[in-house]
Amino acid sequence: MSGGRRFLGSEAGSVWLLGAVLIALGVLAPLATLVWHASSGSFEHWAHLFDHVLPQAFLNTTLLLAGVAVLVTALGVGAAWLITAYQFPGRSILSWALLLPLAVPTYIVAFAYLDILHPIGPIQTWIRELLGYTSPRQFRLPDLRSLPGAIVLLGFVLYPYVYLSTRIMFATQAASLLEAARILGETGRGVFLRVALPMARPAIAIGVSLALLEALNDIGASEFLGVQTLTVSVYTTWVTRNDLAGAAQIALAMLCVVAILVLLERRGRRRQRYASNLRARPVQPLQLHGTRALVASALGWAPVIIGFVAPAIYLLSETINHLALAGSVSDQLLASAGNTLTVALVATFFTVLAGLMVAWAARAVRHSQQPPLARICARISTTGYAIPGTVLAIGLLTPLIAFDGLLSHVAGLVMGAEPSLWLMGSMGALVCAYVIRFLAISVGGMESGLARIPPSLEQAARLLGESPAGTLRRVHLPLLRPAIGAAGLLVFVDAMKELPATLLLRPAGFETLATWLYAEAARGTYEEGAVAALAIVLAGLVPVVLLARSQLKPVY
Repeated sequence: MSGGRRFLGSEAGSVWLLGAVLIALGVLAPLATLVWHASSGSFEHWAHLFDHVLPQAFLNTTLLLAGVAVLVTALGVGAAWLITAYQFPGRSILSWALLLPLAVPTYIVAFAYLDILHPIGPIQTWIRELLGYTSPRQFRLPDLRSLPGAIVLLGFVLYPYVYLSTRIMFATQAASLLEAARILGETGRGVFLRVALPMARPAIAIGVSLALLEALNDIGASEFLGVQTLTVSVYTTWVTRNDLAGAAQIALAMLCVVAILVLLERRGRRRQRYASNLRARPVQPLQLHGTRALVASALGWAPVIIGFVAPAIYLLSETINHLALAGSVSDQLLASAGNTLTVALVATFFTVLAGLMVAWAARAVRHSQQPPLARICARISTTGYAIPGTVLAIGLLTPLIAFDGLLSHVAGLVMGAEPSLWLMGSMGALVCAYVIRFLAISVGGMESGLARIPPSLEQAARLLGESPAGTLRRVHLPLLRPAIGAAGLLVFVDAMKELPATLLLRPAGFETLATWLYAEAARGTYEEGAVAALAIVLAGLVPVVLLARSQLKPVY
């Protein structure tokens, strides 16, 4: 009997497999509840939505995603090829600086630019002074609160998804292929369009898909900029109109959009087959001089300045001004920061633990003859990242309330306690949502870490009489520390930034930095909102720098 079968046959193995099954069912529960809520709505709900809500929201969402797809592809692929193919001053710094916009959530960029580009803001005031105008009525830039404005801002924040995946693909391409194309008479442009770009299509498709999923999940930037997307429609239908069935029906429409994005990404790579030679000589960048080097440097730094530097400088300036005037931040903001750290730490712990359980159960059956139930659970568990936060919140509502009712009943029988909202009345609901939403990060990190551990180490420990649990504790966990640390860090920062699910599932009076910023922007008061935004950005810088150091190491 193989090690995997012995593992599954043991009591400990059954516990891990049972845990993986329960986690997968927990991920599927919101989707099943969503369908139930949507079907419970009357025909009048559908008629009203189709007449007054869905057409415009669906059109705005489609145009937003299409525009963002074009922009992130152009920025991400262009930046990746610029860094890979050319050598110019500042290139080594720019190679990782291009990832910095990942540290700034989309709603924070919208928050910053609404003030930066306001008709009486610093940019337009400076332009009017330069042109000799004295009033906004004489000159003003196009209004940022528009669909084109949303496309531009989201594109300059989300392009790093495409840049990262494409940069790695370009860097690992064999230089001999590009040199052969040049020998056959191709120009530099032809080499890029006919050789490098087609080979990078899978990486581009993955990056664009991730960027579009993030754009679809956005609620703060879209609402700040006045774009009625499906995500905003779900929020307003549930919270403003108190129409849960209608919100669930719109959420199903969003899931259809997600399914279309996933299918398009897989269809684009369906017949793509590539062979790679890990020992192939990497691409050698062409040295640029003079004007060409300056132009390349300017083109490379432009998305970094727009997507990160300008918003970060604005937030830092506003924070300094606020602290100089007020002397300190308010107690409410400090309480929001404490809530953010607490819920993010708790969610990170359970997300990493769940990811370890799912990945370990899947590893146990990799070489066994047992049905691949654990591997199926692992794939199901990673689907939560594709579910927008608003959709997830709608789907979790009923299961969480039902669980609260069960706990209240048990507590009443055992301790005589009064009925209480154990999850919905605390941060427990947020923790559940964060775990489901970010479990893909944890599972992916754990699977990647376990794949680097030779099976021989596990076999040696078992031959020496170590139990499966002991093998995990004494062999795998020490070797998994880098993977656990990286996954935990990414989950922690994503939990700090999460806005849609937090807005819908937080208990009364519970504020995080993200919801505090959202409320400040909605009221048009930017002073303390800038402090909260800067704290989120600074927290996001750490994983971005680590990601750049681990993924973008020089290959030549």
